[in-house]
Amino acid sequence: MPLGFYFDNTRCTGCRTCAIACADYRDLPAGRRFRRVLDVEGGATEESADGTVTTTAFAYHVSVACNHCNEPACVRVCPTGAMHRDDLGLVRVDAHRCIGCGYCTIACPYHAPSINPTTGQSSKCDGCAERVAVGKRPICVEACPLRALDFGDIATLGATHPGCARQVTPLPDASLTDPNLLVLPSEAAVRAAGSGGVISNPREITNDAQDT
Repeated sequence: MPLGFYFDNTRCTGCRTCAIACADYRDLPAGRRFRRVLDVEGGATEESADGTVTTTAFAYHVSVACNHCNEPACVRVCPTGAMHRDDLGLVRVDAHRCIGCGYCTIACPYHAPSINPTTGQSSKCDGCAERVAVGKRPICVEACPLRALDFGDIATLGATHPGCARQVTPLPDASLTDPNLLVLPSEAAVRAAGSGGVISNPREITNDAQDT
């Protein structure tokens, strides 16, 4: 069965420990990240003529990395086969075959792969494949102080964590790539599904040469 991530949106405080632990474990330079935390905000606060104040404002955080999709767009567009699914079912980059064309970066709706300006090749979360191969969980999962992340067989995760959705705002429609991702939505995320929300930290979550 496919391996994937579970994310408990009701527990995440946006502390970034998952992203920091990943960057430290992978020895990523400043500004590069394989796991990102999206800050999502929306709604409004209004004052009526009688002075009564009402609000529909909300805010929450979404931790996201590569979702090791069943129909990965990055694999589909890669002209050399560098982007591939390994024996564990995790989507990875073969550095011996990557030519740095960037098609994977453009195609992925989650913006998981990005071109490393130092090597000129694609890089991304590989699910900590070397840890998973020996029965450990990805470093981001182990690091989360609120236990908002989990990883494993996606069917087992679904049984262990009922009530999950395949996506929350602002993540793309799950039908695009069939991601191995389960999200337990918070009340704020449920509200955002009907009224929309915006990412309030776009510069923080962008991988580009200027960030390194």
